[in-house]
Amino acid sequence: MGNTSTSQRRPLQWFSMTLLAAGVSMAGAAHAETLNFAHVYETSEPYHEWALWAADEIEERTDGRYEIEVHPASSLGKEADINEGLGLGTVDLIYTGNQFAGRSYGPIGIAGAPYMFRDFDHWQAYAESDLFDEIAQGYEDETGNVPLAMNYYGRRHVTSNEPINTPEDMEDLKIRTPNAPLYMMFPEAVGANPTPIAFSEVYLALQQGTVDAQENPLPTIRAKAFYEVQDYINLTGHITDSLITIAGGPLWERLSEEDREIFREVYIEAGERITEDIRQQEDELVEWFEEQGTTVNEVDTEPFREAVIPYHTGEDVDWDQETYDRVQELGK
Repeated sequence: MGNTSTSQRRPLQWFSMTLLAAGVSMAGAAHAETLNFAHVYETSEPYHEWALWAADEIEERTDGRYEIEVHPASSLGKEADINEGLGLGTVDLIYTGNQFAGRSYGPIGIAGAPYMFRDFDHWQAYAESDLFDEIAQGYEDETGNVPLAMNYYGRRHVTSNEPINTPEDMEDLKIRTPNAPLYMMFPEAVGANPTPIAFSEVYLALQQGTVDAQENPLPTIRAKAFYEVQDYINLTGHITDSLITIAGGPLWERLSEEDREIFREVYIEAGERITEDIRQQEDELVEWFEEQGTTVNEVDTEPFREAVIPYHTGEDVDWDQETYDRVQELGK
């Protein structure tokens, strides 16, 4: 009998301790606030990988006060939608192009203008400059949302089914662009017809011939498999592009100063790692595309640049001459 009662008590004791532990865990979880991070990129891309890493880091560094759910591939809406969601509080954090941020505060879009930067080093000098800090503050003052970090996105190139060697080769070309005016500056400058189409719909639009071409960096061309439905990658390098990690105003207002610093530090570190990954992929992908049977076409970019430069200070831009001149002086 003694042995039987001991064996009965042990499971009960274990069960009670398990319940107690679960109760403590549930109580701790009850204090965690769930945040939504939205972006339009594929799960295979560095942006998603490092967003997941950042979510884990923030949960750890805030002692579990915040759990971040990362929603990739336009699952919470197109890029314009998630930008709007920041202010509404329906999303808390996003990646977005400078050009989309520029729809809310024009000067921040300058980093997304074609041929604005000479090369990667020029872009990096801007990303680390006081000028960017000033522009980011202007965006925050205008929208209430807070830029946390810059992430290199890559140099954008035109894919097509016919080779493109000169601006004249793009005349009347129907080319997909994202739905923000600065993405349209390059095709308009060379006589092409920019056609905004949602990112998630581009592959089908190319496959069906709705558009003739599209433009994106090499890592994105691979991730979205555009090379499967386009014969040429023309190395126009027309935008040295980047994404901004932005926190929504409603989230930022309720973060403590300590937590704000944690969020900023984590996303800056994630941005550095994204930048390293994208640069490495750019170095490797030309050979990879050629192995897939896609023609990678070297292009003399100077005629394209000359066609675009007058648009940098035209009447349609949302920055002043002083800002433009300061950008051009960086990194010299």
